[in-house]
Amino acid sequence: MPISKTDFVRGLQCEKMLWLDAHAPQLKIIPPEVQARLDAGNAFGDDTMGIFGEYVETTAYKADGRLDYAKMLQTTQELLASGTSVICEAAFSWYGNYCAVDILKKDGGGYALYEVKNAPTARKEFITDLGFQRLIVQKSGVKITASYLILSGDKPLGGATEQTGGEKCTYNGKQYTIVDVTRAASAIERAASERVFALGKLKKKDAPMPCVAVGEQCEKPYRCWYFEHCHGEKEKTEKE
Repeated sequence: MPISKTDFVRGLQCEKMLWLDAHAPQLKIIPPEVQARLDAGNAFGDDTMGIFGEYVETTAYKADGRLDYAKMLQTTQELLASGTSVICEAAFSWYGNYCAVDILKKDGGGYALYEVKNAPTARKEFITDLGFQRLIVQKSGVKITASYLILSGDKPLGGATEQTGGEKCTYNGKQYTIVDVTRAASAIERAASERVFALGKLKKKDAPMPCVAVGEQCEKPYRCWYFEHCHGEKEKTEKE
């Protein structure tokens, strides 16, 4: 089964999490504060689309309000063919595995890829996300020249990047930091090709639930939406 960039990041955190996403999503509990943070992140991404000037966005919806992935893929190919300089939500698919790139910016003979995160510092999971995107985009025939994170604020960067600084910029009165994570994202890309199809198998209808004991992965890098379910199972087993 194909996976998205969200599936990839979640599957690497915990395979059982990805299995539950596909087979028992009704068990998830998303706390209001987490949903608010997710909504704020989406709004942050929307506000940042014009950071490099004029752009074209591919986002399209079906009559029922769901994203029209087929239309987005088609529009992306048309924009690439016409040489559009900046494309937002550029959509790509490889063997059904899908990603939409926050910002794709023409750069010489290829495109630079930008992932927008409403966070002040670079984190490993952000680069994992970028590595997956690099794989899907380049397998789709588009050369990626560099990969960047666009972060909120102008604080010094740390974490899983090869730089401790970054380019500071102001857009619409807000401060941003753009950091080059090409080297780290490329390393994830090379490893991703070996994991994509293995993770996809977890989504198959007849896939058995992975046996994963509760542990550090339940809260790192994010608290799992199935935390209560899995820990309830643990308590039940211990009582028995």
